[in-house]
Amino acid sequence: MSKPFALGKNFIHLADAGGATPVPVGPDFWERIAQRRDLHEGRLLTFFHLGPGNMHWEMHPAGDEILIMVSGKTAIVLEEGKKQRRVELNAGKALIVPRGVWHAFEVSEPGDLLAITPGQGTEVRAD
Repeated sequence: MSKPFALGKNFIHLADAGGATPVPVGPDFWERIAQRRDLHEGRLLTFFHLGPGNMHWEMHPAGDEILIMVSGKTAIVLEEGKKQRRVELNAGKALIVPRGVWHAFEVSEPGDLLAITPGQGTEVRAD
């Protein structure tokens, strides 16, 4: 029987075989993703509240990432070679970040973001 769970405290693993499983999330989730071999196939459906500060960079070598802004406004900073490009994203808009592109968020209006992310090989770095 299915039970409700809190988004943000849980992600959802969308398995290639069609299953969907809640995955509890702690503060070190992305730093430890390489050790989570159970999440390497399929995709992760993630939900974040974006606030000011704490900018970090991430990159997904296993596939494109889909970002959907639910509320608020942010700029997605894409690192393309030695240049950076900013793409404004506000509520109701989506962006596909290509595989292997480093990206970060510059929040101009706090809000919520839904992302569909390949888990395998995800890298995170501080600004």
